[in-house]
Amino acid sequence: MYHAGEGSSLGRFLRTRREQRSPAAAGLPAGGRRRTPGLRREELAQLCGVSPTWIAWLEQGRVKSVSVPTISALATALNLSRAERAYLFELAGRADPTRASAPPANGASLQRLVDSIDTPAYVLDRHWDPAAWNRAASTLFKPWLGRPARTGDGRPCNLLRFVFLSPEARTFIADWAARAERVAAEFRADTARWRNDPVTEALVAELRNASPEFNRFWRQQKVLGRDGGQRAFMHAGQKKPRCYEQFTLSASQHPDLKVTVLVPSQQPAPGLRAGG
Repeated sequence: MYHAGEGSSLGRFLRTRREQRSPAAAGLPAGGRRRTPGLRREELAQLCGVSPTWIAWLEQGRVKSVSVPTISALATALNLSRAERAYLFELAGRADPTRASAPPANGASLQRLVDSIDTPAYVLDRHWDPAAWNRAASTLFKPWLGRPARTGDGRPCNLLRFVFLSPEARTFIADWAARAERVAAEFRADTARWRNDPVTEALVAELRNASPEFNRFWRQQKVLGRDGGQRAFMHAGQKKPRCYEQFTLSASQHPDLKVTVLVPSQQPAPGLRAGG
């Protein structure tokens, strides 16, 4: 759903793109003299399987809701780019199903980026599997990134599996209980865009069955952004935790990848929630 003001923005965007789309490019005959070189409302309606009146109302901001199939049809008929399609769905207040069905991106393209960073940096994919990390991250997160998972593929385990299923995580992550609760809430928020993803559903089911804490946190339905902040970690044999300020960045070309960078900082104040 979207409000009147948003509807006007949606209508203006669609009208501009309609007027820029030639009939020939859309596979339609020119149809004689035209006031503008673009598609007529009747032609766009024909391509999308709706009425011309509905297209007019949509452009005027008089339509209060648009179905996902119709938005997809509009995007196809207007030959929108990936960025334009995403913008159209944002204006309509709907989730683009093609994003959820897109194959997961890998972190190979971001490996050079994290390698160029002096402080610990790593990349998570949509399932929160580590996709890339630098040497500093491997050193800091030795209990996680410094050891291969017991899956035979030689790669570190999923971040949530480490946090909730690894005994080392409870001593390595300062204030583990508070941080683990937040991690579950962050994961819920982050995976909303990948609804019905079978890998995500299987991971959640596994964790709920194997970890009473994760099951309890997941049932709370808490949603939090992965906004960064102070983090602290305690390595074996150390008397004081290593403290960092965490920054989480998104890659515009790969919206399902997250880049996490940790910058050394002073020890957080007492009572501050810390963790991985």
